[in-house]
Amino acid sequence: MNMIANLNRDITPDGPDYETVRQVIELITEDYRDQPSLDDIAARLNQSPTQLQKTFTRWAGLSPKAFLQAITLDHAKRLLRQEDLPLLETAFEVGLSGPSRLHDLFVTHEAMSPGEWKARGGGLTIRYGFHHSPFGVALVMATDRGLAGLAFSDLGDEAACLDDMTCRWPNAEYVEDNQATAPYAERIFQPGKWSSEQPLRVVLIGTDFQVRVWESLLKIPFGKAVTYSDIANDIGNPKAMRAVGAAVGANPISFVVPCHRALGKSGALTGYHWGLTRKRAMLGWESAHA
Repeated sequence: MNMIANLNRDITPDGPDYETVRQVIELITEDYRDQPSLDDIAARLNQSPTQLQKTFTRWAGLSPKAFLQAITLDHAKRLLRQEDLPLLETAFEVGLSGPSRLHDLFVTHEAMSPGEWKARGGGLTIRYGFHHSPFGVALVMATDRGLAGLAFSDLGDEAACLDDMTCRWPNAEYVEDNQATAPYAERIFQPGKWSSEQPLRVVLIGTDFQVRVWESLLKIPFGKAVTYSDIANDIGNPKAMRAVGAAVGANPISFVVPCHRALGKSGALTGYHWGLTRKRAMLGWESAHA
């Protein structure tokens, strides 16, 4: 009984563990510009760094360092987009030693450089339209060079789907034009119109790393599947599975660039931006047409 009582005290808001986590969150949130290390935080709270790491990770689901990086990245995004600060000033403002540290932070968590993140879609005109497809309502997006986006929604959710896609390239100009996008929709979902002699023109708008991942997805044979680690190996960066997963999730041309064929290490379907039910439907549809 005493053991149960002690355990409950530790995991409730009144327990010492909760107070430790609260103090760490408060310290990092207020002093993130100082980029405090785990040792610094532990010393200020008069705790062991090892125990503090374990306690915070158990409660928050990420380490104090990862929490600090998330807070820093959030502030950097605000400075770059809302206040339009240059990269150098942004880096110093969030407590980093220079643009290279800011670059590493963005590449690790966003799979793109801060400059690429800031300019997303600048100078592009993207035409879009909604069309029927085997997998629900399809949002087709194109530039004058070819297909640039393909997303899916259920009836009634078209506006949310459009918002999701346009926020990927917030500086682009968007023009609704079903007539311009209809030919793409017709070719994409009719296997009889797929031809290597007349390939579908695709425009991959992303960072160098993202494009390499998406090009790897294009190599996956119709009706087959690979794991994230397979993709990481294919692009020559076997330790970048986390960044590969982020790039796969950010794929703007679903189905055509077959991110639905990417599976977890155990072969599990894992997540899919447009829903696991739709991912299963795509894999089943492909098996039927293989």
